[in-house]
Amino acid sequence: MTNHTKLKVTEMGRMSVEAFRNSEKIPVAIVLDNVRSMYNVGSVFRTADAFRLNQICLCGITSTPPHPEIHKTALGAEDTVEWTYFKDTADAVIELRNQGYLIIAIEQVKNSITLEDFNIDMNNKYALVLGNEVKGVQQQVVDLCDDCIEIPQYGTKHSLNVSVTAGIVMHHFALKFLR
Repeated sequence: MTNHTKLKVTEMGRMSVEAFRNSEKIPVAIVLDNVRSMYNVGSVFRTADAFRLNQICLCGITSTPPHPEIHKTALGAEDTVEWTYFKDTADAVIELRNQGYLIIAIEQVKNSITLEDFNIDMNNKYALVLGNEVKGVQQQVVDLCDDCIEIPQYGTKHSLNVSVTAGIVMHHFALKFLR
């Protein structure tokens, strides 16, 4: 039998906060469009840190750090990942487009592209827009996007939790950029 002793945090060789801030990030921004749950927000921060994404845009009713409920799931990632607040998600999308990002909604729409079929061009920067837990990405924001990606689902439910969706999509993009 092989030795599978759990590693201690000190044995994992993780970056310091300073090293993270100075590290090269993958050119992916996350846009949270009116995400209600602060636990979901914190989870997105933590996952964005894990995959070294360059920023998060918190929009509309989405809460911002510092907040104990965000910190409970972010575990300090709210202090490492750069973030900006926008009252209106459309303003975030427009600003990111002006910075050269391709804007991609993660949403179930007509003519969406499945995640595995989406062609990630390593020469582009991407802003991934994730929506409200109940209503998804606002249609007016979808209308501003360059494309829409959908995660195929094979069970009886028609949606995934927003932080789970964010994790799947961030991991998919990180695999392309970090390899």
